Amino acid sequence: MAGDSKKLQPIIIKRVKKGGHAAHGGAWKIAYADFVTAMMAFFLLMWLLGSVTEGDKKGISDYFNSPLKVALLQSGSGSGDSSHVIKGGGQDLSRQSGQVKNGEIEAARKTINLAALKAEQRKKEMDRLQELKDKVEDVLASNPKLAAMKSQIRLDMVRDGLRIQIVDENGRPMFDSGSAFVKPYMRELLANIGSVLAEVPNRLTLEGHTDAMPFGDGDRGYSNWELSSDRANASRRELINGGLPDGRILRVQGLASSSLFDDKDPYAPVNRRISIIVMNQEAEERLSRASQSAALTAPPEADGQPVGQPASQPASQPTNQTASSGAPATR
Repeated sequence: MAGDSKKLQPIIIKRVKKGGHAAHGGAWKIAYADFVTAMMAFFLLMWLLGSVTEGDKKGISDYFNSPLKVALLQSGSGSGDSSHVIKGGGQDLSRQSGQVKNGEIEAARKTINLAALKAEQRKKEMDRLQELKDKVEDVLASNPKLAAMKSQIRLDMVRDGLRIQIVDENGRPMFDSGSAFVKPYMRELLANIGSVLAEVPNRLTLEGHTDAMPFGDGDRGYSNWELSSDRANASRRELINGGLPDGRILRVQGLASSSLFDDKDPYAPVNRRISIIVMNQEAEERLSRASQSAALTAPPEADGQPVGQPASQPASQPTNQTASSGAPATR
């Protein structure tokens, strides 16, 4: 029975089947691409080394050996300016030998001709003053009241800029006789001029003038000097009332009869006038330098008054004085 049980025992046979090679996928392509890239970089490096000059090679070698020393202490070809490997290099590809340094390229120089620049500035300023002159004329022509005074207004271009002169006429004075009181029509005229002058940045001076007729006590009292100064200052106030900023007025002065409009007739009404000069930049600078120079060389004061300058009497001095020769008072 035991022998029969052995015969009935199943026999298990294990057979191993060997399959084909598994697919490698695309990994080999990546490796091959890396190899080609490395070979390309190698040949590119060899080409670059063949194109670089010996001086550039030495500069590269020095840089990697001591980069800080080269950057701070050395200069020239092969040390710091060897950034181009193309023959000629730099900014000039037409060169066939060596790198072109910045120092070898003649840079375009920007030169400024001061004389030409000043001439151009003067021309622009003259054009602006000419436009101002035309605008003043338009304002006078557009106002019927002011148009009646056109014959009393003189506009001309002078060395210092635009000069606006308002002169007396027989029967139409600007001020009361021997007084700094402004006539009503004169106030309207000055207010309109002040509004126009407020539109330009130029500074201006005011000058008061009289004729040659002696006034009052002459040099020892209230004279044409004080009268012309008071009239110029009264005109300044009317310009400010018209809108002109006070800071734009650089100087107010009275010249009496020292600068006559009509030299042939010192007593003519046109000699009694107010001059408004809209100054150009050159005149303003010249006047400022003269003022600074005068301030530095001014004599010491005595009793509150500068030496050599008499104390002027106030403008409230009686204005109905007559001339010492018996002639009518200066207007």
